[in-house]
Amino acid sequence: MMLELLISGLLILIKLVLIFGVVLGLAAYLVLAERKILGRMQMRPGPNRTGPFGLIQPLADLIKLLSKEDFMPADADKLVYLFAPGLTALVALLTFAVVPFSPPLHIFGRELPMVVCDLNVGVLYFLAFSSLAVYGVVLGGWASGSKYALIGSIRALSQLVSYELAMGLAIAPVIMAARSFSLTDIVMAQSQLPFILTQPLGFLIFVVCIFAESKRTPFDMPEAENEIVAGFHTEYSGMRFGLFFVGEYINLVILGSMTTVFFLGGWHGPLLPPIVWFAGKALFVAFVFIWVRGSQPRLRYDQLMNIGWKVLLPLGLLNLLVTGAALLWMNG
Repeated sequence: MMLELLISGLLILIKLVLIFGVVLGLAAYLVLAERKILGRMQMRPGPNRTGPFGLIQPLADLIKLLSKEDFMPADADKLVYLFAPGLTALVALLTFAVVPFSPPLHIFGRELPMVVCDLNVGVLYFLAFSSLAVYGVVLGGWASGSKYALIGSIRALSQLVSYELAMGLAIAPVIMAARSFSLTDIVMAQSQLPFILTQPLGFLIFVVCIFAESKRTPFDMPEAENEIVAGFHTEYSGMRFGLFFVGEYINLVILGSMTTVFFLGGWHGPLLPPIVWFAGKALFVAFVFIWVRGSQPRLRYDQLMNIGWKVLLPLGLLNLLVTGAALLWMNG
């Protein structure tokens, strides 16, 4: 019994280390990919000096952030100011605990689930941690003692409240169709047909909401540089700014993974190994984020609020009612 518990604990630890390593590596190279793609779209070279094809640029960025002066504003709330960036990155990393990357592997006669913790309420875990992520932003902006940072944090909070409701309504029909809150069960329910085909409206609502959740163009109001300097992280420098930066790109990987789980069929696909399908779909969603950033203008703040409350929320409710009626008719 003790040996079984020891082996289980060791396997969980190995999966955690692997996931953290892969996710942090992906976040670093997503920064490079974004700079390269945006450079190509804007007819200019991206990073191409540090290493072959600029591949060591993420390491150079890390060294630069670590060597920069780490100052603290005189009016800052010191404890909260120091704590907020770490909270943002930590919450983003913890969300990966419930993401299923592939079906279970069979090793030495044991079944090894390819998920750190296969919770039967994985959807609620994701929604809870996506809500917690804004606390780092809000606390960081408030504790900085700057009016620009405070405005950015308030914008982030109101943006989250507006779009979290619509995102929950977009996911609810998926839960109804899969008859489970487990992310693994939701992926298994798409073995024949991905939910993007049966829930196209829910998919569109979800995609708009995750753009708002990530605080990226065209919903980057919390850090609109032509209005509030850099928003919530205006007063941060060095590695504390780096933690906010890393948290944003980890969040990009998370949102790509969740879109894959909820609507793109997860690891399902022909010919290639399941983990390759999952990674390819998640990275494609991340590419769409970068593509939109390079091609779309920022919305006005009133437009952002109107879309969330007057468009997405009614459409989400309508989609929920139609899905419920359709499932009731099919089961009847």
